[in-house]
Amino acid sequence: MKALQAVRGMNDVLPQDAALWEFFEDSVRDWLRAYGYRNIRMPLVEPTALFVRSIGEATDIVEKEMYTFQDSLNNESLTLRPEGTASCVRAAIEHSLLHQGAQRLWYGGAMFRHERPQKGRYRQFHQIGVEAFGLPGPDIDAEHLIMTARLWRLLGLSGIRLELNSLADSAARAAHRQRLIAFFEQHRDQLDGDAQRRLHSNPLRILDSKNPHMQPLIEAAPQLNEHMDDAARAHFHGVCATLDRAGVAYSINPRLVRGLDYYNYTVFEWVTDALGAQGTVCAGGRYDGLFEQLGGKPAPGCGFAMGVERLVALLQVQASPASQHAAEAQQPDVYVLHQGDAAAMEAARAAEELRDAQLRVVLHCGGGSFKSQMKRADASGARFAVILGEEELVRKEVSVKPLRAQGVQTSVPLKEAIELIRG
Repeated sequence: MKALQAVRGMNDVLPQDAALWEFFEDSVRDWLRAYGYRNIRMPLVEPTALFVRSIGEATDIVEKEMYTFQDSLNNESLTLRPEGTASCVRAAIEHSLLHQGAQRLWYGGAMFRHERPQKGRYRQFHQIGVEAFGLPGPDIDAEHLIMTARLWRLLGLSGIRLELNSLADSAARAAHRQRLIAFFEQHRDQLDGDAQRRLHSNPLRILDSKNPHMQPLIEAAPQLNEHMDDAARAHFHGVCATLDRAGVAYSINPRLVRGLDYYNYTVFEWVTDALGAQGTVCAGGRYDGLFEQLGGKPAPGCGFAMGVERLVALLQVQASPASQHAAEAQQPDVYVLHQGDAAAMEAARAAEELRDAQLRVVLHCGGGSFKSQMKRADASGARFAVILGEEELVRKEVSVKPLRAQGVQTSVPLKEAIELIRG
């Protein structure tokens, strides 16, 4: 019988790698609490119409990448979520969250896109999403950028740079769309297949092409910032001025458009050169029209998402002291060994008392000789072995053996052993 394997592009995270994930997730939770963001959890499966209406029919995600299926019981088209913002806005509308005032929310979990798997781009991937609803000014856009800059420092990451742009409002984008169509029509022979397909349905996405042969043409194309209205300019200036005051470095990239149709005004990407082709580790922007687009009352929105796999990979590449400490923190403090039935019973009780003292403890299970148990204790990464045998039972003591530092084995009552291990 053929062995079963994970679906292509959907990966297991093994224990030796999960420690870094846990460090990242714990750091993110503490960081978000410091900014007053509250957790929200949405379903993995949503009505397909949610993503068609929000992301846009002419995007790659909707056209080619969504995992969509027909629910035979309800005769309804359903989709595994390819991103989180639309789901979060849907939840806010459905549960009238904005009746309680402006909302700062975050979520985490798996997203699904049927892409060609490669390093840093998977069919099941994980994101941390951050959204702010009901706040119209440039201050919240800037907060999102300032807080992500803080996270990189907390994680000990370097070499992540910020690219920034404004997509203005819908009227300015509509006019720019016509200018782009006219320009690219004049150079249709230089467009690749994707660009020709997008020419009339979504010409802004041509600006995001990674095809090196098209870059000179893209550089020559009209720029949206040449035709922004005063309100859009003032908003973007407010974002930039706040970043300048906060000391957050950035570069303005007039070709940055993002791959989702719902964006307006500020858009941004945090990028790195340390991960090869998949260099964007965090991206987002403002989407003031999305609430109305999904059937709710008009409300401003702004947010971003971080790619967990890519940031964990960056932690591995850069081996920051914080992430190295996280790996060490996953190792137990104590490995408890025992010989004989009576010692096994007492070892289980002693292990619980050690845990009561806030120590991380592995109790040996499965029997075996003292020599084989010591091998397992050493392989566990524990700092100390606590040993219980017949002699220790008679003396009502335990033997404590250092495993990672110089020192001699000593026999003491359990309470003294706890103090010794704590250092």
